[in-house]
Amino acid sequence: MAIGVKLERDARRAALLASPLFQAMRPVELDEILKFSTERQCPRGAIIVQQGDEGSSMMAVLRGRVRVSVVSPEGREIVLNMIAAGEVFGEIALLDGKPRSADVTAVEDTLLLVVERRHFVPFLWKNEDLYLRLLAVLCDRLRRTSLALEELALFELPERLARLLLKLAEDYGRPCPEGVRIELKLSQRDLANQVASSRETVNKQLRIWRDEEVVSTAGGYIVIRRIDELKRLVG
Repeated sequence: MAIGVKLERDARRAALLASPLFQAMRPVELDEILKFSTERQCPRGAIIVQQGDEGSSMMAVLRGRVRVSVVSPEGREIVLNMIAAGEVFGEIALLDGKPRSADVTAVEDTLLLVVERRHFVPFLWKNEDLYLRLLAVLCDRLRRTSLALEELALFELPERLARLLLKLAEDYGRPCPEGVRIELKLSQRDLANQVASSRETVNKQLRIWRDEEVVSTAGGYIVIRRIDELKRLVG
């Protein structure tokens, strides 16, 4: 096998393994899925899927970044997640085929690896022992969702925002002289949407933390200067 082909296959396999759904699979099963997967180019600003569309596929981001959002009854966009290279979205559609629950838009020029449900379901039928493995994965996701809802109900904004910044630092953080810089540009509106608060309230909390030198901003990026303080807030 040519080196270039092997590297491409390994990159695709790594993209699938970003999802717990595929972490439950054996290498030979992943290779079978890669045989019927395809690539899709999406320019910046392109609408990849819209809420209500048929849930016909799962997508892994090979290059670029996408935004997952919904529109509130008042017409306000609520950002649910930002998905970067090496992450996946829409994997539940492979199992239930139900309509999309959110809009997905390319934030940058993006390359996607697409796995179609019409190919995945017959594959699943031929591998019956996969059912129990995937069931365990789905149960774990349900528990995680319950914990996330619990956070919104029990924790005040400073703790919710601290948890979000720590998660972003874990996923996108890079050490810098001042501390840890989150290599992902997010507006205060984006942050507010992810902690179920208003932009004004998030701005006020960030201003407090800037005065206390817990965080700072530079060129649109957030730098966590005192990460231990955020960890203390979340207990």
